[in-house]
Amino acid sequence: MRQWFIDAFASGPFRGNPAAVLEPFAAWPTDSWMQSLAAENNIGATAFLLRTPDPAGFGLRWFTPATEVPLCGHATLAAAHMLFDELGHEAARLRFETQAGALEVRREAGGYEMALPAVTPRRIETPPGLARALGAEPVAVWIGNYLVALLDSAETVRRLTPDIARLEEISRGLGGLGNVGVAALTRGDGEPDVVDRFFAPGFGIPEDPATGSLHCLLMPILAEQLGVETLTFHQAFPGRGADLTARMSGASVLITGQAVTMAEAVLRHGGPLPGFRIVPPSSLLNW
Repeated sequence: MRQWFIDAFASGPFRGNPAAVLEPFAAWPTDSWMQSLAAENNIGATAFLLRTPDPAGFGLRWFTPATEVPLCGHATLAAAHMLFDELGHEAARLRFETQAGALEVRREAGGYEMALPAVTPRRIETPPGLARALGAEPVAVWIGNYLVALLDSAETVRRLTPDIARLEEISRGLGGLGNVGVAALTRGDGEPDVVDRFFAPGFGIPEDPATGSLHCLLMPILAEQLGVETLTFHQAFPGRGADLTARMSGASVLITGQAVTMAEAVLRHGGPLPGFRIVPPSSLLNW
């Protein structure tokens, strides 16, 4: 069984967010096997695909080294890149059935456009302890599946060295999944419109290098505030960095980015054995 290692939301190697993508299965392996392989890979996410009667349709699940997650944009982009570029899929667009609903990805000049569900979080007062945990005073705060804080400048976002454990406590205490996104508008002058970062201890990841699902919240927030439909983003993970464009389209956020295949591997041990159990995806709520 083959798997590919792909940098998603990356214009070149060693950028964006790495994901592993396995060639499609005929039936789901067990949850425990998928989780074990994701832990063995030990990168941002491992994507598992299921073949369906529709040649352009696949089941899709995502596992971090610590847990299954209900939505993973960068690993969805990586899965589409693998199907298009490595397996030579000729469909105009691919459809993925996931815990977050049906997701579509199509080729676009120089990259891929991915349709993810828009999420409109609720604006709240700055929670006690958040400024101290971040090391910066938020300008405004929202809560949805993630806690999102708007900061005063891109420089502030880049300089953060937050208390990760405390961020998880604050997010979970407000009903979130233990993850916190931060963002700030830039001054323009050739820069992306927004610089952001994503701290994901709730998913077992102190900081994620590129996060499609974060932009499902950020784009509705900023589109309403700024009166625009399209924004460019730079996710400023130290040492890597990721770039994407997001556009509002009804109940979806259309996210455009690139991907680069870094390696191909063959699993020699531990693969699903004859008679492995077919199980439905576990129930995941409140993504």
